[in-house]
Amino acid sequence: MLLKGINHLAFITQDMEKTVRYYRDLLQMELVAGIGHGGYRHYFFLLGDGTTQIAFFEYDGASTMERKFPGDRTDKPLGFDHVSFTVASRDELFALKDRLEAAGFDVHGAVDHGLFWSIYFYDPNNIPLEATWGFMDVIEAPAIVDDEPMDIAAEGSKPQPGHWPAVIRSTPVSEMTATSGNAKPLRQGLLSQGKVRFIDDLPDDMRKLYGEE
Repeated sequence: MLLKGINHLAFITQDMEKTVRYYRDLLQMELVAGIGHGGYRHYFFLLGDGTTQIAFFEYDGASTMERKFPGDRTDKPLGFDHVSFTVASRDELFALKDRLEAAGFDVHGAVDHGLFWSIYFYDPNNIPLEATWGFMDVIEAPAIVDDEPMDIAAEGSKPQPGHWPAVIRSTPVSEMTATSGNAKPLRQGLLSQGKVRFIDDLPDDMRKLYGEE
């Protein structure tokens, strides 16, 4: 398969400092790279798989996206920017470009972003997509070039303590429950078809509960 995984999800923020505090210090994702110039910033946070990243653009005029519960329908424009997929090599990047263009889709790029090359295209729903081939490794993070350096970035790439309150009350096992969603028939149907199975380390109380469905 040509597409190996998600390279990064890109979103918009009007406050990069609050975003760094949240993703690096609260969610404990590593701040790995960034660029800033002319009132514009693009910073990247690394997930625990060591590959997938969440990225944010900050620029004048950006606004906080309107809150919408996942799955709720809306006709309003929101703050999503694009999805970037990882490809394994330069050859595969251009093989994908050739494949898309042969199918009649316009492709922009490749574009050299310093640490990686990317091509840009749209799916049939006009969802903006990117394919990325990385050719450099970050050996010291955060690897940021910013013409207005942020003090918060100089604190380092690792979570910084003391900025969020400590957990006072941990949820007891007896309260670790979930309300019934719309996927219960999916689970039951797929189990009956033998197409899924429970994970080996499913908690005993859940194993008992779901065994009684």
